[in-house]
Parts: sequence; C-alpha cells; structure tokens
Amino acid sequence: MQAAQHPRQTERLAALRSFDILDTPREKDFDDIAALASEICETPIAVVNLIDEDRQWFKAETGLGVRETPLESSICAHAILDEDFVEIPDTLADGRLCDNPLCLTEPGLRFYAGAQLRTAAGLPIGTLCVLDTQPRSLTPLQRQTLQVLARQVMTQIELRAALRHQVLLRQEVDHRVKNSLHSVAALVRMERKRARDTGADALLGAIETRIETISLIHRELYETRQDGRIDLGHYLPRLVELLQRTAPASVTLSAEADAIVVGSERASTIGMIVSEFVTNSLKHAFPDGRSGTVRIVLSADGPGMARLSCRDDGIGPQGEPARGIGLRIIAAGLAQLGAVALPPEPGRGMALRLEIPLG
Repeated sequence: MQAAQHPRQTERLAALRSFDILDTPREKDFDDIAALASEICETPIAVVNLIDEDRQWFKAETGLGVRETPLESSICAHAILDEDFVEIPDTLADGRLCDNPLCLTEPGLRFYAGAQLRTAAGLPIGTLCVLDTQPRSLTPLQRQTLQVLARQVMTQIELRAALRHQVLLRQEVDHRVKNSLHSVAALVRMERKRARDTGADALLGAIETRIETISLIHRELYETRQDGRIDLGHYLPRLVELLQRTAPASVTLSAEADAIVVGSERASTIGMIVSEFVTNSLKHAFPDGRSGTVRIVLSADGPGMARLSCRDDGIGPQGEPARGIGLRIIAAGLAQLGAVALPPEPGRGMALRLEIPLG
C-alpha cells in the first residue's frame, strides 16, 4: 500500500526545498557515501533518497541505475513515518510492503534498511537506505555505520545550503556597497564642479580618489574572497591601471608588486598613498604636455616588512616644498601604517621610498 503523508508534510516539503538540492547533478561526495554504505552493509543497492511531494528522487545511488521513481511504490516514504532507523528483514512479510510491485516482481526488493535524513528541526526529508533482493538482516555495526553515514549525508546537504546562502548574502552586500559608493562618488563630482576655491577642489579631488580606492578594495575582497585579506600583488597593479585613466596620453603609469597579503585597512592606506603620489605627479611633474612615466614598485623586505618605491621622471621639485592636501594625506597614511620614509635613490623627478611593517 502507498504510505500516508507525513503529519508535518507542509513543513517537511518546505524544509526539503529550502536545501535546493532536488534535480541537481550527481556529486562525488554523495556517490562515495552510497558506495560505502553498499560495501559495508554488503548489499547490492544503496541510495541517498529524498522524498518529494509525488516522487522519490535519488541524489546518489548504486545498483539501481535510475534517478527517481513514483512515490506510490516508495519504501522510504514509509520509513520517514517511522523511527530514525527502519530495518525490514523481509518486505513480503511486512503489511506495508507485501503488495508493493517493487517487492513482488522478480528479482524483487526483499530487504530494506534505512536511516532518516533529518533536519535540525527533526523533519525527515529522506533516507540513506540499503536494499537487497534476498531477505536478511544487518549486524549491529552495520546498523550503526548506516546511521553515521546518514548524518554525514545531512551534514553535506546543510553545508551546501549554508554556502549558497553565504554567496547570496555576499551578492546582496556587494550590490548595496557598490550602489552606495557610486552615489557618494557622484555627489563628490557634482560638488567639485561647483567648487570655486582651489583648496576645496583639491580636497574634493582627494576624497574622490579615496572613494575610488575603497571601491577597488571592495571589488578585490568580493572577487578574491580572502576574508578581509588583500593580495597587494594583485591590488596595486589594478589600482595603477585605474589611475592611468586619469593620466594624459603622454604619461605612462606602471606598477610591480610582490604577492604580499595584508588586511583590507592596511591595503586601503597603501593604496591611498600610491594614489596621492600619482595624483601629485600628474599635476606637477609634467607641465605643458611633457611626456614621462610614473613607476610604482612594492617588494618584500624580510619577514613582516615591505618596501614601497614611487617615482616619476618629471621636472622634479621646484622651489619651496609643496604643502598641499595630497602631501598631508600621505603623511597621515605613513603615521597610520607606522611606515618609515627612506632617502630617495638618486634620479630625476619626484620620489617616495617607504619601509612598511606588514603586521
């Protein structure tokens, strides 16, 4: 006879579908568990079976060769109404299954043992079961092993659901952060257009650069998914590539960086220093359309230390040292990093050399 509906059928089906596992491709982790259950229990058939509204669907199976069967002939539909573990030594001697076509046909399914797949709320969504064409029984060790493997199946299902939820949450956060940064950047650009004071324009320009740096940090965190860590070897070249868009065609920016991983706040501050140096170079080092280059190099310098070198080959400092907002931002960044300014190497143009602790 066909099994009755579970007394909490609506909740049970909602729980099953929340895992978004029905009709997904086969996966080795589940296939391995089914194969191991078959081997340990010495049965020709083992199935990771999920009980849907009108069918039973197999996430993994060995010995059957099909992915689903109708609910009318399901043995597991009876098993989810029973205790956590069900063993039926001879299906034809069981009143629930004695007229089941899967048990009556030759070679029929004459033995069944299944451990329920239960959610944290105690709702059964299916079973890990083993079947044989001969009546038999399991040993105590086989029963215990089947129950342990069933818990492993459920752990795998819950883990996949948690990872999927995390991805969706990250996508939502990413969308909101990007929208917020775009909105703030647009407001700053509008204020720059209205600014009539040179100092205000410079300050707003510095703010706009900072927003661009934060946006790039956000993209790095989202794309690399390193849990708050940024690879400067990837980040700095991308930052300089972004800054190249603001440079005149006659000035070329370049960046070389070792694969040094730091926290996002530290990476953001290093990016701010690089951005301000490049902005100052583009503003002062190449007057009257002069061509030239700005080169950024970051290298590891022993355990826990890095060296940052920023240099352009422009006209170099003219007259008294500048005291603009950009240099003040760089000075604040040095203090935040605990960095030490080193004497620049001989050469033309403006230069900045730093020794930066990475801790």
